[in-house]
Amino acid sequence: MSKGKVRIVEVGPRDGLQNEPREVPTAVKIELIERLADCGLAAVEATAFVSPKWVPQMADHTEVLEGIRRKPGVAYPVLTPNLKGFEAARAAGASEVAIFGAASETFSRRNINCSIAESLERFRPVAEAAATSGIKVRGYISCALGCPYEGSIAPEKVAELAAALHDMGCYEVSLGDTIGVGTPGKTRAMIEACAQRVPIGRLAGHYHDTYGQALANIYASLELGVATFDASVAGLGGCPYAAGASGNVATEDVIYMMNGLGIETGVDLDKLVDIGEWICGLLGREPSSKAGKAIAAKRKVKAP
Repeated sequence: MSKGKVRIVEVGPRDGLQNEPREVPTAVKIELIERLADCGLAAVEATAFVSPKWVPQMADHTEVLEGIRRKPGVAYPVLTPNLKGFEAARAAGASEVAIFGAASETFSRRNINCSIAESLERFRPVAEAAATSGIKVRGYISCALGCPYEGSIAPEKVAELAAALHDMGCYEVSLGDTIGVGTPGKTRAMIEACAQRVPIGRLAGHYHDTYGQALANIYASLELGVATFDASVAGLGGCPYAAGASGNVATEDVIYMMNGLGIETGVDLDKLVDIGEWICGLLGREPSSKAGKAIAAKRKVKAP
């Protein structure tokens, strides 16, 4: 594995907050996004243009996207599950959208109420409209390493879906371990299968930390040449359709590991720790980041 750069896609404002039981004020979401962009993150997933009936926490998507102060060079992708969501996102000024499918038939039906094949047909007009509008499209695959209903997922099934999303026009496909059951060996097999169908430079890793394997899975992905990873500040988030699934890997932990490997991220870790403590204080919870807790504790010891 050579030293170089990795791109971190911060998903805290969307994936991290979407399942919060109490309403998070729009102003807080906007400040969170702006502070994350200011600490050096290249991409901050801002919100999701989904039905408020299904994800009430994202009901203020238009206000959030229109309200943020956009920093030059930073991407602010938003989720758009269908053409209606895409049109609303475009009207609000989106420059990048994401479509999300699942490698599990059961999860697809429970998550977005359609089969995998139907989901691809739903995404096609979104991808076409985005191309016409000059808007970038990113693809997500849920359950890439396991499903709460079907168990193990064949790597070839993930690769097939990744190829379909890539062929549709997704510039990158994020491979999601939605319930965090993956291990480095399984991660390697899944990525190797996907790399047979999609260039490795167009694959990203999105690993939840339910079993404490996320950093190990990121390392395994790095060894194969993956250079983009999704992470959530303070480890916020989970999956509303997967009982017991913990949040994404904490961005602080990923940055700490990358710093130790001599891999450039462009992210200021101290600022990121501050942001994690701030948002968790507002949410009334403890940060899940081990690096964040350690750095914060060290500061208190040093303080006079």
